[in-house]
Amino acid sequence: MLVTTRTEENKFVKLARGNYKDGFTEFEIKDFSEFNELVCDELLDIPNYIWRGQRDSEWLLESTLSRTIKGIVDDEENVNSYINNHLKNFKYATRGRRGFNPAKLTEEEWWALGQHHGLDTPLLDWSISPYVAAFFAFSEEAKSTDGFRAIYAFNKPEIEMKSEEILEDPSCGNEDIIRFINPLTDENQRLVNQSGLFTLGPISVDLKSWICNNFKNDTRRQRLMKIKVPDEQREMFLKALNRMNINHLTLFPDLTGASLYCNLSSKIKNY
Repeated sequence: MLVTTRTEENKFVKLARGNYKDGFTEFEIKDFSEFNELVCDELLDIPNYIWRGQRDSEWLLESTLSRTIKGIVDDEENVNSYINNHLKNFKYATRGRRGFNPAKLTEEEWWALGQHHGLDTPLLDWSISPYVAAFFAFSEEAKSTDGFRAIYAFNKPEIEMKSEEILEDPSCGNEDIIRFINPLTDENQRLVNQSGLFTLGPISVDLKSWICNNFKNDTRRQRLMKIKVPDEQREMFLKALNRMNINHLTLFPDLTGASLYCNLSSKIKNY
């Protein structure tokens, strides 16, 4: 729940409550200063949220593998077979490419490794930093469908509690819940620099639908918050974040990051 220390209810609280439904709320902000106010005023003492940025506010919160499967596989049995074969192929394809004496990985760690090397996976990227999420919402130049980017805040403890509740039903299993994955492997420096973690949920249900289905008619607090920001704020967000040392150089500690940083510097005046 959005909480304010002011005597008068803050504008963000009003916006959130005005659009609240089934555990989900969305509202628009106009610029970086409002985003910073939201983070540093309303949410500064509320560490419950993890964050994700998306270039297009119309995009669903779904994994790359979910999108791929939609047009290929038509029943649940084949879906599971497709996923298992996909991961098996990735494991074989990485032989000899992980250095000498590579660490043994769990299935979740294999997916996490693939996620940051371009593999279609059932994972969604998140960060504990709202500013890192904002960077990824604006890092790409291409315009969005409706003229807005999206920054999502996801209430991790509330979702963990709901998932435990779902698992108490004998007919439910891990495929019905949202799991949070924070790999300990040292093979992914990008994940470390981005303060990253992942969610793993039902392959056939986008995250917003899962929230609304499992928190239907719940009016206590928002579990998923969608903050829409206009496309035209891209340069302002990226310049402000760069001053905070949030850029391609720090989030991608490799030659790719150096190249992308230089590309952005050449396109944005005074970056």
